[in-house]
Amino acid sequence: MDNNTTAKEFNGLLTVSPSPHLKHSDTTRTIMLTVIASLLPALIWSIVTFGWRSLTITAISVFFCVLFEFLYQLLMKKPITVLDFSAAVTGLLIAFNLPVTIPLWILPLAAFFAIIIVKQLFGGIGKNVVNPALAARVFLFSWTNHMSTFVQPGTSVHAGKIMISGEEIDAIASVTPLASLKSGVIPDISSFDMFIGHISGCIGEVSALLLLIGGLILIFRRVITWHIPVSFIATVYLVTLIFPMGNVNPFDYALYQILSGGLFLGAIFMATDYATSPVTSSGRIIFGVGCGLITVFIRYFGGYSEGVSFAILIMNLLVWYIDRFTKPVKFGGGKNVEK
Repeated sequence: MDNNTTAKEFNGLLTVSPSPHLKHSDTTRTIMLTVIASLLPALIWSIVTFGWRSLTITAISVFFCVLFEFLYQLLMKKPITVLDFSAAVTGLLIAFNLPVTIPLWILPLAAFFAIIIVKQLFGGIGKNVVNPALAARVFLFSWTNHMSTFVQPGTSVHAGKIMISGEEIDAIASVTPLASLKSGVIPDISSFDMFIGHISGCIGEVSALLLLIGGLILIFRRVITWHIPVSFIATVYLVTLIFPMGNVNPFDYALYQILSGGLFLGAIFMATDYATSPVTSSGRIIFGVGCGLITVFIRYFGGYSEGVSFAILIMNLLVWYIDRFTKPVKFGGGKNVEK
């Protein structure tokens, strides 16, 4: 240092911040774009399975989520962050949790609830207590009939009209695999069709194969870790294997349980949300096991055949306690250290 350099000038060259001092090329924007890319195969499959209305629902959901986030931040004079694509991911996940028969007027309500009520009023990205997309889905059960009307693969819905082979029909009843399992009956569907997604259900939840591929992409890119998805799905499998309902083959029953409903979608893409899941590896396993146990409990004893959304939301509320219980001990801070 030159003798003429004053201490004040030298201090101006330094930037001191608390540890840890970590640098990484990933940003919120790149992470969200990776999540979107990993969801695209499932979206394409939904178009193949349920028709172009799947894309319409998804596009409208994303549009309103982005719009409400932009308007809120503009009116509240906050930094505009819509280009980080977090609102777009929320819109995608809301759409993925809806049946293709959902009326389009419901989508702005879901987007408003997720973005304004659950996300922005709690401080924005990273400060929400529960997953916005799942909270919006549960909110939409105020319209139970709309949320529980499913169609078989190959059935298209155009402008609210159900079409089969180009002909309009008034309605079609489709029992989901979970409804059969809740009755203690193995669905009359092959496990292969269940795995690839040739079944009735919500837009983005039917193909376990493509959701699994998307999850592997996220793990490979280190966007998520394996702890929550594996512990979540494994818990559902083991509990239903040990305690199957009805006089069925327990291995078949457990396999159909994990391939049904929104288990893969929830375990991979929503239970792993950074803001609403534990930060430690052990905490994530506890979180996943808890989600699995609550999911099975609701599927067995609840009035609704699916329990993934409710399980994740309940465990979201316990994340603070899990983090506190599993936080690492400070170096030199053991219980036996003299004060």
